[in-house]
Amino acid sequence: MAEEGKENKAEEAKKIVHTYPLIRHSDMAEEMRTEVMELVATACEKFANSNEAAAKMIKEEMDKKFGPPFHVVVGEGFGFEISYECTNLLYMFFGGNLAICVWKC
Repeated sequence: MAEEGKENKAEEAKKIVHTYPLIRHSDMAEEMRTEVMELVATACEKFANSNEAAAKMIKEEMDKKFGPPFHVVVGEGFGFEISYECTNLLYMFFGGNLAICVWKC
């Protein structure tokens, strides 16, 4: 019985889902990073079932606010190696397992 309780607690600890935006890496200015985080949260909540639509919305808004060409990837399982313009990269997680990478090149 004691072992089952320990195993259940270990499983519950693994299943913790973060409901807040978690920035993995960013070299953006603080103001720009805050705006992008809000935009990403809005897009991911609005298009919860369509990563493509969320990425399109983020890209279009970023191009309007900060000038083109921004690129956006929204998904659950991807890796990347990119060249980007300094101070224009944001890699974050939203809603637990959804990763978002925004960069300008």
